Amino acid sequence: MADAIGLLRPRTVIGPSLRAAGEWALRFDPFPHVRIGGLVQGTCWLLLDGHEPVRLRQGDTFMLGNPPPYVLASSPDVPPRPADPVQARAEDGLVRIGPESPDELYLCAGHIAFDDRNAALLTDLLPPLVTVHDTDPHGRPLAQLIELLATEVGSAAPGGPLVQNHLAQILLVHMLRARAAATDRPTGWLGALNEDGVGAALRAVHADIAHHWSLEELAEIGHMSRSAFAHAFKSHVGIPPLEYLIQWRMSLARDALARGTQSVSELARATGYRSESAFSTAFRRVVGASPSQFRNQAREVVA
Repeated sequence: MADAIGLLRPRTVIGPSLRAAGEWALRFDPFPHVRIGGLVQGTCWLLLDGHEPVRLRQGDTFMLGNPPPYVLASSPDVPPRPADPVQARAEDGLVRIGPESPDELYLCAGHIAFDDRNAALLTDLLPPLVTVHDTDPHGRPLAQLIELLATEVGSAAPGGPLVQNHLAQILLVHMLRARAAATDRPTGWLGALNEDGVGAALRAVHADIAHHWSLEELAEIGHMSRSAFAHAFKSHVGIPPLEYLIQWRMSLARDALARGTQSVSELARATGYRSESAFSTAFRRVVGASPSQFRNQAREVVA
């Protein structure tokens, strides 16, 4: 999981936090790629287009994957107003609605954006909404992380933005674990990591991407026959093992080319290809452009 999330180059923007009392409702515009947050205090409703309203209580956390418009409100019946103008009035990272009250809501949230070139590695696996309640098996650690994040947001201590960024990414990992644990048959690499045989093969591939992996080797790592392993892998991940290997190699290659950290010939060796020509052919098939074309396009975007 750490390999994939690191490859996504997450960028976190925390806040503004929200303190609200009385009747209120805020409508948020769509946001790529993930919004994540939780309730430090109080209760509210989360209303996502196409989903039943969800009541959130103190200690509950939520994650929105490429969400459509959604509403946070004191009650589902309150007419919402746009969130952007309200958040623009934030002071010291905090938005207040209504008078101060011992029973007011305190919500801490943030956005996590990824490198568009590889964002689909994660966002394609996420549902629009994941909620974890404080009483769930994974709930308490998540509630503690939200409390820590809220403390950092509310302090002016040195290094606060760095700590907030790392806490948000830890929160994301715990939410992904909770999502994988709560789904009976999750597909994609996220769910497959929890499967003994398939997960062991995935971890081996990620640990040594330059190795010339064969289906037989991967099946042996998973302690399965070739046919059983191939069937289980495709069932959990959604594509055959060697196709996944190619896709993962090309994801690493896109990232390295965009950042200019390796030459094409170095990338060919690092991703397990015996020649630059073989690597370039595979890259063009997956990405739709040659490695040099992709690198030049990435430089133009940066410029």
